[in-house]
Amino acid sequence: MSSNTQQTQKSQQTPQTENSLGSTIVIFAVMLGLFLASVYSLSFLTLGNPWPMAVCLALFAASFWIPQTILGRSDSAGES
Repeated sequence: MSSNTQQTQKSQQTPQTENSLGSTIVIFAVMLGLFLASVYSLSFLTLGNPWPMAVCLALFAASFWIPQTILGRSDSAGES
Protein backbone atom coordinates (compact mmCIF):
# COMPACT_ATOMS: atom_id res chain seq x y z
CA MET A 1 0.00 0.00 0.00
CA SER A 2 2.77 2.44 0.86
CA SER A 3 4.60 1.79 -2.41
CA ASN A 4 1.39 2.60 -4.28
CA THR A 5 1.07 5.98 -2.54
CA GLN A 6 4.72 6.77 -3.24
CA GLN A 7 4.18 6.10 -6.93
CA THR A 8 1.12 8.34 -7.07
CA GLN A 9 2.99 11.11 -5.26
CA LYS A 10 5.82 10.89 -7.78
CA SER A 11 3.42 11.00 -10.72
CA GLN A 12 1.52 14.00 -9.31
CA GLN A 13 4.43 16.36 -8.74
CA THR A 14 3.82 20.00 -9.42
CA PRO A 15 5.39 21.30 -12.63
CA GLN A 16 8.54 23.34 -12.31
CA THR A 17 8.57 26.92 -13.55
CA GLU A 18 10.85 27.85 -16.41
CA ASN A 19 12.04 31.10 -14.80
CA SER A 20 12.63 32.14 -11.24
CA LEU A 21 10.18 34.50 -9.58
CA GLY A 22 12.59 37.43 -9.69
CA SER A 23 13.32 37.13 -13.39
CA THR A 24 9.61 36.65 -14.14
CA ILE A 25 8.77 39.87 -12.31
CA VAL A 26 11.51 41.76 -14.16
CA ILE A 27 10.36 40.42 -17.54
CA PHE A 28 6.76 41.32 -16.72
CA ALA A 29 7.74 44.86 -15.67
CA VAL A 30 9.76 45.43 -18.85
CA MET A 31 7.00 44.13 -21.11
CA LEU A 32 4.38 46.16 -19.26
CA GLY A 33 6.63 49.19 -19.71
CA LEU A 34 6.78 48.54 -23.46
CA PHE A 35 3.01 48.25 -23.61
CA LEU A 36 2.43 51.42 -21.60
CA ALA A 37 4.99 53.28 -23.72
CA SER A 38 3.06 52.25 -26.82
CA VAL A 39 -0.15 53.66 -25.33
CA TYR A 40 1.67 56.84 -24.23
CA SER A 41 3.04 57.39 -27.73
CA LEU A 42 -0.53 57.83 -28.96
CA SER A 43 -0.75 61.09 -27.03
CA PHE A 44 1.59 62.62 -29.65
CA LEU A 45 -0.49 61.40 -32.61
CA THR A 46 -1.77 64.05 -35.03
CA LEU A 47 -3.02 63.86 -38.59
CA GLY A 48 0.19 65.48 -39.80
CA ASN A 49 2.55 63.22 -37.88
CA PRO A 50 2.09 59.45 -38.35
CA TRP A 51 5.26 58.42 -36.48
CA PRO A 52 3.64 58.05 -33.04
CA MET A 53 1.29 55.45 -34.52
CA ALA A 54 4.24 53.60 -36.04
CA VAL A 55 6.01 53.65 -32.67
CA CYS A 56 2.82 52.48 -30.96
CA LEU A 57 2.41 49.53 -33.30
CA ALA A 58 6.08 48.53 -33.01
CA LEU A 59 6.13 48.70 -29.19
CA PHE A 60 2.77 46.98 -28.89
CA ALA A 61 3.89 44.14 -31.17
CA ALA A 62 7.21 43.83 -29.33
CA SER A 63 5.49 43.66 -25.93
CA PHE A 64 3.65 40.52 -27.06
CA TRP A 65 6.13 39.02 -29.52
CA ILE A 66 9.20 39.04 -27.25
CA PRO A 67 7.67 37.00 -24.39
CA GLN A 68 5.89 34.56 -26.68
CA THR A 69 8.73 33.78 -29.07
CA ILE A 70 12.09 34.77 -27.64
CA LEU A 71 11.60 34.33 -23.88
CA GLY A 72 8.90 31.70 -23.76
CA ARG A 73 7.81 28.55 -25.45
CA SER A 74 4.55 29.38 -27.17
CA ASP A 75 4.28 25.91 -28.73
CA SER A 76 4.50 23.89 -25.50
CA ALA A 77 0.77 23.58 -24.79
CA GLY A 78 0.66 19.79 -25.15
CA GLU A 79 3.83 19.02 -23.24
CA SER A 80 3.72 17.83 -19.67
